[in-house]
Amino acid sequence: MKTTPDTDPAAGNGERIRVIVVDDHTVMRAGVVALLAPEPTLTIVGEADNGREAVALVEALRPDVALIDLRMPVMDGVAATAAVVAGPAATRVLILTTYDTDVEIERAVEAGAIGYLLKDTTREQLVSAIHSAARGETVLAPRVAERLVARMRQPAPVALTARELDVLSAVADGLSNSDIGRRLVIAEATVKTHLLRVFAKLDVSDRTHAVVTAMERGLLVRRERD
Repeated sequence: MKTTPDTDPAAGNGERIRVIVVDDHTVMRAGVVALLAPEPTLTIVGEADNGREAVALVEALRPDVALIDLRMPVMDGVAATAAVVAGPAATRVLILTTYDTDVEIERAVEAGAIGYLLKDTTREQLVSAIHSAARGETVLAPRVAERLVARMRQPAPVALTARELDVLSAVADGLSNSDIGRRLVIAEATVKTHLLRVFAKLDVSDRTHAVVTAMERGLLVRRERD
């Protein structure tokens, strides 16, 4: 953990954004610091190489923005983010990482990160993102934003209950409502109720389309007849 004396006359009076850089890779951390150091609107006030040190730095220095890597020893970036957000400091956490999987993104956002950037971000983009984060604005790398938009556009997963699947499986076997009732030992009216719920969930209007749609979505397995 390393702190940097704030000696610039503009620092501390709201004109500069106070930043800490957290990354377990010394060369990468030094590169980020070197990239940001010449920027007149920012002041690097500290560095850390794991999440636990990052939390301690935030408590001691109260920076405006913490640039935090995801995968680090002792305490990872997600745990550190959650601890910082839960703490008394008003520090914004901006994730800076090489990982852009859905799982990593979701974990970071759920922990309270205000932004998610990748390490191929340009200096101009990084500086702009830090300013946005300091203002409380969400910042996402273009690839991350694309992934989130793509996920939002995907149809919401449909969940059928075990009994609804039993009924639909019987429909796939060609059974009538009365036959399904006898097989499952339920009233025919109950069979109809289950089917109506299945139609609504799958957004279909008849038995055939219900079976076809369920198979296409992997909810119902096609079985070969003897």
